[in-house]
Amino acid sequence: MVENLEKNAKETGIRHYGMHHPQQGIMHVVAPELGFLHPGMVVTGSDSHIATNGAFGAFGFGVGASQVKHILATQTVWFRRPKVMRVNVTGSLKVGVSAKDVILAIIEKIGIAGGNGHVIEYCGSAITGLSMEGRMTLCNMSIEAGARAGMVAPDDKTIEYLRGLPFAPTAEHWDNAVAFWKSIPSDSGAHFDKEVTLDGSLIEPMVTWGTCQDEACGITAKVPDPATFSDPARRGRAEKAISYMGLKPGTSITEIKIDRVFIGSCTNARLEDLREASKIAKGKQVVIPSIIVPGSQTVKEAAEREGLHEIFIKAGFEWRSPGCSMCTGSNGDRVPSGERCASTSNRNFEGRQGRGSLTHLVSPAMAAAAAISGRLADVRDFI
Repeated sequence: MVENLEKNAKETGIRHYGMHHPQQGIMHVVAPELGFLHPGMVVTGSDSHIATNGAFGAFGFGVGASQVKHILATQTVWFRRPKVMRVNVTGSLKVGVSAKDVILAIIEKIGIAGGNGHVIEYCGSAITGLSMEGRMTLCNMSIEAGARAGMVAPDDKTIEYLRGLPFAPTAEHWDNAVAFWKSIPSDSGAHFDKEVTLDGSLIEPMVTWGTCQDEACGITAKVPDPATFSDPARRGRAEKAISYMGLKPGTSITEIKIDRVFIGSCTNARLEDLREASKIAKGKQVVIPSIIVPGSQTVKEAAEREGLHEIFIKAGFEWRSPGCSMCTGSNGDRVPSGERCASTSNRNFEGRQGRGSLTHLVSPAMAAAAAISGRLADVRDFI
C-alpha cells in the first residue's frame, strides 16, 4: 500500500511525503507544522481526526475512500449542512491541567454522542489561552464527542503560528490572507443550536476509567458505581466497561496500577507535548516499559536539538521514530492482553491497542507521571 501510494502520487503529480522524506510523519501533525492549513479552508482526509485542523479556524472533516476519489477528481464533495454547537470554557486552567484534560472534561460532560450532527466551536478564556498545539489536541478529539468537526476562531496566536511556515502566504499575499482570516470569527450575535459552558478553573488532570471517552473523571476521583448513572443506557455501558477494565467501583483512580505507557499519536505527539512530559521525567526513572513516539520527523529533530530525547532516554523511556504506533496497535506496538496502558492517544475502546488491552487516556505529563510511579498518578504532585 505504501509503495503504491508513492508510485501513484508520482504519476499524478501529487505532493507526497513518503516514508523516507525528512518531514514525514502523522498527517495531522505534518500538515499544520508545514503551514498547509489556513483559516477558512475546507480540509478533508481519509481519517476522522482531520478535525485537528479546526484549530486554525478551518473546517476539517474525515471522508471515506469513495469520497476521497471524488474529491481528487472534482475538488468537491457532498456534505449535509450540520448544526452548530458552542462550548464555552471560562476562567483559567490550573497548573498541571492541559488541553487534553479540557477535552476529556467536555466529553465527560456532554457524552460521546453530545456533539452528534453538530460542528463544535470552542471559545472562552480557557480556550483562547491555549497554544496552537493545545487547540489542535482539543479539536482532534471533537470526534470523540460525536461531532463532525471542531473549530477555534483564528486570532493573533493563529497568525503568528503560521507566519513564515513553508506553505503560508508570502509577500503581499500575507497581508491579504491575514485580513481575510480576521473576518472569519463568528459574529457576536451568531445563533448556535446548542450551547454548553464549563468552568475551566474547576477542571483537574483527567483520566478515563472505561472503554469510551466520556467514561472519565478527575485524578482525585474514584471509579464510579454504575448504579449512580440515571441514564439506563449509560449505566449498562459503564457496567460492561468496568468489567472489561477489571476495576471495582469505589477504587481510587490513583490506586490503579499501570503496566506500560505510550506517549504519542495525532492527539499528543507535538513538540509542546514532549516538552511537558520531559519536565516530569527529568531526573527520574521509569518503572514500567514506556515509549515515546514523536508525531513527525520535524518534531523528533526539534526535540533532539533541545535535548529532550536525552532526558527521556536517561529516564528509561524508549525514544522512537515518528508514526501512529501503539495508538492503533500498529507495526507490532501492541499492549498485551490484560495489561493496562496509560496512553496519550484519543481512543480507549476494547482492543484498540491490542486484543484484550486496557487503555487509560491521559495527557503527556500524566503519562510521564504514570511511567515514573507505575500507577495513575496526579501530575501536580510532580510539579
